Amino acid sequence: MGSSISRHSEQPRAPGFDIRLPGLALIFVLLLLAQGAAAEVVYLQGSANPTFNLRFTELLQSELGPDIEIRSFTAVSHFDAAPPGPVITLGPEALSKVLEAGTSRPVLALLVSRDAYQGFMNETDTPLSAIFYDPPLLRQVLVGHAVLPQSTRIALLARPEDANRYDELTARLSEIGLEARVFLVTGEDTLIPTLSRALSYGDFLLATPDEMIYNARTIKHILLTTYRRNRLVIGPGHAFVRAGVLGSSFVPLPNYAAAAADYVQHWQDTGELPEPTYPRDFDVELNRQVARSLNIPLPDGSVIVEEVKRMLERMTAEDGS
Repeated sequence: MGSSISRHSEQPRAPGFDIRLPGLALIFVLLLLAQGAAAEVVYLQGSANPTFNLRFTELLQSELGPDIEIRSFTAVSHFDAAPPGPVITLGPEALSKVLEAGTSRPVLALLVSRDAYQGFMNETDTPLSAIFYDPPLLRQVLVGHAVLPQSTRIALLARPEDANRYDELTARLSEIGLEARVFLVTGEDTLIPTLSRALSYGDFLLATPDEMIYNARTIKHILLTTYRRNRLVIGPGHAFVRAGVLGSSFVPLPNYAAAAADYVQHWQDTGELPEPTYPRDFDVELNRQVARSLNIPLPDGSVIVEEVKRMLERMTAEDGS
């Protein structure tokens, strides 16, 4: 519909205002139809992976239903009369592109971490919300506790500039009888010695999404040191489970698309996007080969998920009491 209006507007007008009434009537009808569809369009700025973009678009369209159309964000700049609607971005690069375009439309950032989102928030006035993709650390700790119920102490590694960022997590864990301690890594040469001290303290190591500490170059050495001490590692994400981490929580893509569709529905109902948050639904990925080597009996993943949800609900209820 939008392209037919665009083509008409690009045709040169004949001298003497030679425009017939049926043509004006047609334009008027098309404009009314476009206004009627205003709440039925969302715009998508994809990632650099076209295969992933197609898969996510299919999942999102299935959740949105046939009455809501997903258009490319480029349609906004190519067609001035594009219907209003929120913009959905897939990943930090996509979010950066949309914000650089200077859109005033509300933006829903997907596939971004909480830290990355906060960085963008500090640099833009665009209405912005997000559904975070990185697992919340509290949930990760509870996954570890469900795997190892006798655990009471959790060790974390951090750089000195991040020494205080885990204070809130430590306080929350103390409410349920768990202790957490942060061990500072001051440089590459101190990583393994610091890790050894951390493993002497903690029943398991909670890996955080700090790419300076946990990356493809360091993870092998971290895992070898940890398992030699008969300790397990939880996190930082399910991609690391394939590398040898015992487990991590994550949000399956269909659940993530469903959460995004709920945000779009909220925008349609209220004209605003909800506050940024983590998806409620999640799953766990477990490395059972690692568990066998550590002689740790693993329950079914669904049992761990339900136990973690139960603990989170209890903590939420206690916060509200």
